[in-house]
Amino acid sequence: MRVALAQIRSGSDPSANLELITDHLDRAAGRADLIVFPEATMSSFAGAAHRAAQPLDGPWATRVRELAAEAGLTVVAGMFTPGAGRARNTLLVTGAAETHYDKLHLFDAFGQAESDDIEPGAALASFSLGTHQVGLATCYDVRFPSLFTSLARGGAELIVLPASWASGPGKLHQWRTLVTARAMDSTSFVVAVDQAAVASTSSATGGAGSTSSATGASSASGEATRHGPATGIGHSMVVGPSGEVLLELGDEPELAFIDLDLSEVPATRLRLPVLTHTRPLP
Repeated sequence: MRVALAQIRSGSDPSANLELITDHLDRAAGRADLIVFPEATMSSFAGAAHRAAQPLDGPWATRVRELAAEAGLTVVAGMFTPGAGRARNTLLVTGAAETHYDKLHLFDAFGQAESDDIEPGAALASFSLGTHQVGLATCYDVRFPSLFTSLARGGAELIVLPASWASGPGKLHQWRTLVTARAMDSTSFVVAVDQAAVASTSSATGGAGSTSSATGASSASGEATRHGPATGIGHSMVVGPSGEVLLELGDEPELAFIDLDLSEVPATRLRLPVLTHTRPLP
């Protein structure tokens, strides 16, 4: 399976963010099976989620469906949908599969309170792409191993993790460690796509960025001296089922491609059957 990672810097204007999606789908068409955008692609956390929220059959999601069909790609992109008073932090999946996932774990940590504007989801979600199963998780979910092992036990060989990772001391190290650990816990591929880092000189709504293929890891960038809003730090990653980091981007907008041999997953699970060795604790 060939996967495209669309590390963008979305803004608070859903129409402008649709232009980013259009550009990236144009560039990825014919070059990938699946393209993954970050959490909050529809509208960044700089704006109020409940004001941006639209239903899954609303104009924003409908246009993403049209773009996915035109490009012949399956798209995963973060958006906000209406809930019962608050919004839901939703991943839209459209193309060869059609489903969605509402974020289960809300980022009420490091002085942030996602639950002020967002209500939690209630169920796991995955989808089939060809003969393979793809699991869904969002950002703060990465701190909860059981979500990833549950998806793997349900058949997921690849888990996509769109994120809008808040900056702050130690957060890049935590991001790298957690994404790698969840791949090892679940013996699955994990494709984690973060928002690009906040532009230092402006509140730019996005950028096409560069294009790359998987050749190795980028060097680390500096972190803010305090915990910042949940916007992004970049460093989107792909980690294999044995914990090998196959790709890491920098902190700027970028479109990258990687080929994944999903036959590695059952082979790894045969050699290292942690999913079947798990025992209930006394």
